[in-house]
Amino acid sequence: MTTLSRLFDNLRKDGRKAFIPFMTAGDPDTLTTSAAIERLVKAGASLVEIGFPYSDPIADGPVIQASYTRALANKPTMDSLLHFCSTLGTNPVTTSTPRVGMLSYSLIHRREPARFVADSAAAGLSGLIVPDLPVEEAANLKTLCSASGMDLILLVTPTTPRERAIRILEAGSGFVYCVSIAGITGERSELPPQLIDQLGWLRKHTPLPLCVGFGVSRPDQVTMLRPHVDGIIVGSALVRKLERVSIDGPGPGLNALEGLAQSLASALNP
Repeated sequence: MTTLSRLFDNLRKDGRKAFIPFMTAGDPDTLTTSAAIERLVKAGASLVEIGFPYSDPIADGPVIQASYTRALANKPTMDSLLHFCSTLGTNPVTTSTPRVGMLSYSLIHRREPARFVADSAAAGLSGLIVPDLPVEEAANLKTLCSASGMDLILLVTPTTPRERAIRILEAGSGFVYCVSIAGITGERSELPPQLIDQLGWLRKHTPLPLCVGFGVSRPDQVTMLRPHVDGIIVGSALVRKLERVSIDGPGPGLNALEGLAQSLASALNP
């Protein structure tokens, strides 16, 4: 059983759902990102998604694109990003909270997949989310991840044909990343009504946990989704709070981040 399988199994036994916040590694610097993740864990994060900054975002909206730009200004390397991930495993606050990496396959390819997976496992990552890796080409990375005790989390979108969705469900592990909208990441005033039907269909076709991301930003949205999901993924709304660090200073910025995270976690697990 992988780390993520144990996490969701324990949450299910406790009648709880997974709150999964997203943070870009090194935004605006590694010390701030580390402090932000500490706050998120204290606020109730079950699992943390760590974005590897990239100059050509795949499905990210302007808020996360801006966070990548801030992080890239520090000229990170893959070694430095993996080292950052490893430091979270030595921090008493964050060490017991699983972490997954979100990144472009081009970064994995550049390092060479077997080496990247081995280094990621050594850095304490429990899984990988690779949005631009099509299911037809995922078998090798899935094999490498499985051999290292990691999960390969694949995405299903509202426009994924159902025959192809079945292939994605069979190929992925850990949990299903259910994209709520057709489009890029970012806060939305409303989530599409057909999302609930999509989740119901997915539930019938996989035993994997279903976690919804893209557009989730408010407690009322979380409350609406709670009966239908095993977890929620929140990125842009939290990253936007972290933007305030450069304006208001680390104290107010991190307090705002933690406050939003607490409201979302409370709505998910009242």
